[in-house]
Amino acid sequence: MEPRTAAVERNTLETQIKISLNLDGTGKSRFITGVPFLDHMLDQIARHGLIDIEVEAHGDLEIDAHHTVEDIGITLGQAFAKAVGDKKGIVRYGHAYVPLDEALSRVALDLSGRPGLFYEVKYPRATIGRFDVDLFREFFQGFVNHAGVTLHIDNLKGVNAHHIAETIFKALGRALRMAVAHDPRMAGIMPSTKGTL
Repeated sequence: MEPRTAAVERNTLETQIKISLNLDGTGKSRFITGVPFLDHMLDQIARHGLIDIEVEAHGDLEIDAHHTVEDIGITLGQAFAKAVGDKKGIVRYGHAYVPLDEALSRVALDLSGRPGLFYEVKYPRATIGRFDVDLFREFFQGFVNHAGVTLHIDNLKGVNAHHIAETIFKALGRALRMAVAHDPRMAGIMPSTKGTL
C-alpha cells in the first residue's frame, strides 16, 4: 500500500504555512501557529483521526488571528486532498457523535470532491480565551474548499464553549478516520457510480 502522505507549503503576504500529514499515522502532532487554542483543536483531529499532522504557521497575528486560522484551514485542505489521492478503495463517508460532559456534537462528511460546509453551531460566548469563535467557520470553509469535502457540523447540546468546540474537532477527526479507511471489499474500486470523485 502506497503511503498516504503529503507536504504542502503556502505563502502569501499575510501568512507563511507549512503542513505535512500522514493519513495512516498514529496521531502524532506538532504545531507552531501562534494560536494556542487552534493548536489544541488541531491536536484533537490528529489524535482522534490517527492522522500525523505537523503545522508551522507564521501570520499577521499583530492584526488578529483571522488570516492565520483561515489559511491553515486552506493549507490543511490542500494537504488532505493530496494525501488521500484518487480515493480508490476507501470508505468515502464518515460520521461521528462525540460527547464531552454536557456538550454533544455530530459531524458527517463525504469525500465527494464537491466542497460544501453546513455548519449549525451557536456558541454561548464570542471568545474562548482570546480565540474568536467566528474563526472556526473560516477554518472549516477553507478546509472543505481545498479538500473537496462535503462537511456537516451540528452542535446538538452544550453550554460550555470550550466543550462545544472540542466535541466538534474530536468528531471531525473520527469522521475523517472512518472516511479514509481502506475497505477490503472495495480494493481498487472507486466508491462512486460516476467512476470518479
